[in-house]
Amino acid sequence: MTSRAQRIAAAFKWACLSELEAPKPGNVHVFAPGHRMTADEFIASAEAAAESLSASGARVGARILEAVDATFAAVGVNSNLGIILLCAPLAAAADTGHDLQPALVRVLRNLDTEDATLAFRAIVRAAPAGLGHSARHDVFAPATVSLLQAMTEAADRDRVARQYATDFADVFEIGAPLYAAAAKRYADLKWATLATYLGFLSAFPDTHIVRKLGEETAAEVQHTAAAFQASLQATRYPVELLPELLAWDAALKAEGINPGTSADLTVATLFAHRLRTILPSVRNSG
Repeated sequence: MTSRAQRIAAAFKWACLSELEAPKPGNVHVFAPGHRMTADEFIASAEAAAESLSASGARVGARILEAVDATFAAVGVNSNLGIILLCAPLAAAADTGHDLQPALVRVLRNLDTEDATLAFRAIVRAAPAGLGHSARHDVFAPATVSLLQAMTEAADRDRVARQYATDFADVFEIGAPLYAAAAKRYADLKWATLATYLGFLSAFPDTHIVRKLGEETAAEVQHTAAAFQASLQATRYPVELLPELLAWDAALKAEGINPGTSADLTVATLFAHRLRTILPSVRNSG
């Protein structure tokens, strides 16, 4: 690996591990397992996927497929498909050595049918919850459009796909400001990560929940997340919220409710933040 690729891989692992440090209700973290998975499996997944994801000069589709294959070789399950789909374009943008957001836009515009073919293979292999057949651009069929076109087609029903269609607007317009503000407020960055997660979860219905359990359940979770977000913003001592957070966490997991999309967006936000920090040439003044 080149020096830049090593730093991108390190940023990815840092983002994944930092996300696990926060007590994110309904999702796996170091305080509690969930959905038949543990934090250790997610740590192993991050370690396994990092090299492929950050491979110098690789196409986005190749990064996605090889990172998913590496994850399955390490843990045998789909633990990080959404994370990989979001972080692969960010890694490719950082690989150019230019400012992150403009470089990301160029990466997304240059996605082609081969990227779609490889990403479709990765998605089918990972078999995420709620994956079904689509009338157009079905991942089980050969790709006939670019990965950007395919993701744009799915943007109204999948928030990960929506990032491709909007130049990662949620990451840069919701996640990044939330994390930056909370990082200044709290010495312990796990609370900044939690603020980012709750910010996503309260901003829109989590599409992973919608796919599995429907819009009503997603709306209920969104409402409760907004209340927790308000409590977090109102306190200087967020550790005092931990018992309530973990109680909600246990309740969500007991019902099989996993806000996975919000967690994936949180990792992408942390990854983008870290890339700007460790790669001085990969900055954006906005």
